Amino acid sequence: MVDMHLEVNIIPVSDAERSKQFYQSLGWRLDDDVAPAEGVRLIQFTPPGSACSITFGTGITTTAPGSVQGGLIVSDIDTARGELVRRGVDPTEVFHGAPFPRAARAAGPGAYELRIVRLLQRSRRQ
Repeated sequence: MVDMHLEVNIIPVSDAERSKQFYQSLGWRLDDDVAPAEGVRLIQFTPPGSACSITFGTGITTTAPGSVQGGLIVSDIDTARGELVRRGVDPTEVFHGAPFPRAARAAGPGAYELRIVRLLQRSRRQ
């Protein structure tokens, strides 16, 4: 089977500028902020070390803001949570609910929920 890589997730937001400020405050790389047509604005960010980006803006999706949840997979949940707190985000305490790995949740702009999950092991299924 050919390798396939998920590169971009589109998330619906109610306020593109506030969302842009939020992801900048996290230290994510701003890849693009363009308005290719009237009523359309595309803003793309990539978390440090990630091959997958998020895209949001105006005129790009009809999905309601707050209807999508994202997963931020990290190697060290405690350090990642501490980094979010240092950057002004108020994540939940780290929790563990079997059979799931240790995790935390953080609210992003526009009711977007980001789940921070510690990666235990990535299987290579074929």
